[in-house]
Amino acid sequence: MESILLLEDGRVFTGEHFGAPGTTIGEVVFNTGMTGYQEILTDPSYKGQMVTMTYPHIGNYGVNSEDIESVKPQVEAFIVRELCESPSNFRSTETLNDYLHRHHIQGIHQIDTRELTKHIREKGSMQGIISSENLRIAELNNRLKSEPPIEGRDLVQFVTGDKIRTWEPAVNQSWYYNRFNPMNPERHVVAFDYGIKHNILRLLRSFGFRITVVPASTAAEKVKELNPDGIFLSNGPGDPAAVPYAIDNLKKLIGFRPLFGICLGHQLLCLALGARTFKLKFGHHGSNHPVKDLKTEVIEITAQNHNFAVDPDSAKKKGIRITHLNLNDGTVEGMEHTEYPVYSIQYHPEASPGPHDSLYLFQRFVEMM
Repeated sequence: MESILLLEDGRVFTGEHFGAPGTTIGEVVFNTGMTGYQEILTDPSYKGQMVTMTYPHIGNYGVNSEDIESVKPQVEAFIVRELCESPSNFRSTETLNDYLHRHHIQGIHQIDTRELTKHIREKGSMQGIISSENLRIAELNNRLKSEPPIEGRDLVQFVTGDKIRTWEPAVNQSWYYNRFNPMNPERHVVAFDYGIKHNILRLLRSFGFRITVVPASTAAEKVKELNPDGIFLSNGPGDPAAVPYAIDNLKKLIGFRPLFGICLGHQLLCLALGARTFKLKFGHHGSNHPVKDLKTEVIEITAQNHNFAVDPDSAKKKGIRITHLNLNDGTVEGMEHTEYPVYSIQYHPEASPGPHDSLYLFQRFVEMM
């Protein structure tokens, strides 16, 4: 079945449909990872976005029930060059096509993803519309123009949990948690769920934390009642400035207990401290970004997924010390406060691209407590 991708600047790509049929709108971004498409699909940070994979052959190892970062795919749509419909892997339980169809996610393949990526790099990330049911450009363009941009939209509300809960690991994954600490958690952490990934929770537990997960809008007063030893701020989608309730709550929690933020959590924490954020031209999405730790001068290979970044000039004026820099474009990748027990990073240590380059960040959380 023919499918079409129309970008907001009028560029058109035609291809073949897979996954669920229909019409989908989202911001088109590209990811440079060669593997990990299932983790990418289920990462809540991709809410509102349609992901293009730069690696040409996708679906070759199928899909399984373990390599997921949330309960379902979170991307708006998936864009690939060549879809593999005959996966070969002993862990595979279904094809990528069947998986997306089951979860009502649209895909398009047989398009020139290299050309699409080059276009986004030159013009910047932009809204797009994919349709397998309507190939009339004028009608699709009118519908696309009616969709608001990512900037200013609170996407966290669509991926956060709806209640406070105690997180416990799956019984069949107990082997994972014995790598660092026994299964008897010593410290209590409250984790704000802005779209938290499963492997973050697994890593927090493996370092000996008892975890209470709270929705993004949970009041600071309620967190204080839970009396944690530390507070974790998770990853999540979209524009951090569009989540004012989270920023206001963090202002009340700075200095109460040690704070550790990842990705959106990092941006929200910097905003709460008085810094500013801005939108990157085409974002950082991939598993091969070099980041320099300015304290140790060690280079980490990192996984990243964000379209916004912290303005370094505004950060330095608010008692924020920059600790990590992206070696590709010099953007801020980590910070700590000069007075409070607060630190955060822009990348994803739990994604293990190094594979263990960044685990010291969780150990630091232990030491701060």
